[in-house]
Amino acid sequence: MRPVSTTASSTDQSGVPEPPGGDAHGRPGGPRRPDGPERAEVRRAAFDPDTAPGVSWHWYADGRVQPETDFRHAVDSARAGAGYVWLGLRDPSEQLMDAVGMMFELHELASEDVVEGHQRSKLESFDDNLFMVISTVDYVEHDKLTETSEIVSTGEVMVFLGPWYIITVRKRGRHAMRLLRRDFETDPDEMVMGPWRVLYRVLDLVIDDFAQTAAEMEEDVEEIEAAVFAKDGEHEVERPYQLKRELIEFKRRVFPLQAPLQALQTRRYAAIPEDAHAYFRELADHLQATRESVASLDEVLGTILQAALNRTSVSDNQDMRKISAAVAILAVPTTLGAIYGMNFDNMPELHTKNGYFVVIGIMLVGMAAVAWYFRRRHWL
Repeated sequence: MRPVSTTASSTDQSGVPEPPGGDAHGRPGGPRRPDGPERAEVRRAAFDPDTAPGVSWHWYADGRVQPETDFRHAVDSARAGAGYVWLGLRDPSEQLMDAVGMMFELHELASEDVVEGHQRSKLESFDDNLFMVISTVDYVEHDKLTETSEIVSTGEVMVFLGPWYIITVRKRGRHAMRLLRRDFETDPDEMVMGPWRVLYRVLDLVIDDFAQTAAEMEEDVEEIEAAVFAKDGEHEVERPYQLKRELIEFKRRVFPLQAPLQALQTRRYAAIPEDAHAYFRELADHLQATRESVASLDEVLGTILQAALNRTSVSDNQDMRKISAAVAILAVPTTLGAIYGMNFDNMPELHTKNGYFVVIGIMLVGMAAVAWYFRRRHWL
């Protein structure tokens, strides 16, 4: 079943073009886009990749990169059925996305998502075109895990996929698209498959990064586990808590990608042939393995954090016991000193020859007895 279009039509049901500022019946609406030859000329003048920053493109046909330097000619040829165009953008501005959207007839809501960023992984269908947001994660190397260490760095790759084009947009994250394109262009068998193959390669790269990050974070979890459960282990909770926060951020990037992959392997889209479903099913299996690994790490780290909190609590209780024992020991001389400091005249012990030494001895014996008692109870 063909996906339902969410794009707006420039004509009403009677086929009458909408006038500027409204439709044929006077209802409010956006400005009318040019039609026919006028619209083609607008597309030609809308976008110049040679002057726009952070832009690269290639035209592929017959399994080869075409030696074309005129972007507009390449786009027109691909639109006419001669191969496809791969356009790459890096942190595009709103003006640049408006120009690209006009040239490739992208839906305005998808273009807004690109400009705003910070989107969860998702897949949307507009007529014969797809728009996909893919959250990315990169592991940040560090010599030692501290309470302020940054463990994962996040970003986004957004993909517009049509029958004759693919547009990849990178926002933050590591520089991987150029290397991916270079590797892609070394294999004619891949280039001849069409634009969907680029989407597959992008997803494959992102999921491999997920798996690598999960493996690296597993080592961090083992390091924290060894420190917390050692005989003289650490009583701090800052490091386990910081790792827990980073793992939650990682989890937020990994888990939402499952639903778009499920759609790619089960639903029919004009831009993706049916024989490509098996490739996306393989990616979904790899992602599921990573999801299970992340869930396991989350459970283990939760146990480690709880153990660290319990050890801290036990340590605090031991400190309170020591303080209580010290107070009890000092209570013996304090009590005797308070009794003999009341300045009564009729106190027989004050007039004995060895009264002072007897009282000091009683103090020392009493303190020693109290200390022995608390040591037997392991308070000291």
